[in-house]
Amino acid sequence: MRVGAYPGTFDPPTIAHLAIAEAGWRQGGLDRVELVLSRSPLGKDPAVPSFKHRLQVLERVAASRPWLGVAVTDKRLIADVAAGYDAVIMGTDKWIQVCDPAWYAGSQQARDAALVRLPPVLIVHRPGAEAEPAWPGNALRLVVDDSFAEISSSLARAGRRDWMAPEAAAFDEATGAWSEPDRYHSGPGSPHMGGRY
Repeated sequence: MRVGAYPGTFDPPTIAHLAIAEAGWRQGGLDRVELVLSRSPLGKDPAVPSFKHRLQVLERVAASRPWLGVAVTDKRLIADVAAGYDAVIMGTDKWIQVCDPAWYAGSQQARDAALVRLPPVLIVHRPGAEAEPAWPGNALRLVVDDSFAEISSSLARAGRRDWMAPEAAAFDEATGAWSEPDRYHSGPGSPHMGGRY
């Protein structure tokens, strides 16, 4: 079975994430794609909603798509997260980050060693993105409809619930987790995926 890793914070998961995951599955010849959620992602520290709730939303997203799964990791570098997978899926912005020596304590040698360890890279180019580093020889450009290019998690958090994956939108509507963080709370009696949701 060929399995691809799609690492991200998915804060929230969007319809663009789903389109990219499906493109990786179909165009990359994969049997399964796993949305890989790091407990401590590089360069990001999402606190609302909680890690537990973000994971539960992703599990709901995957539950209705037999080709999609969810994995959790403590690893942070994409090369480490993708170890053991048959491919790694990412967008242009993530590829630029993966190639930036700043994420390897400024060491180009450490960066190059990490890039060599990557499985085949399935990349979605974002029109208008800053100049990106050359793709590896084993890279495959995924074709995703241009209408997804403007969709981002940050804009979804700013109120574009229609850009969220349906399961994330339902959770946000019930809890305000992304669009109304003041309404969301993570203490006792917090919203959860059973019961009120």
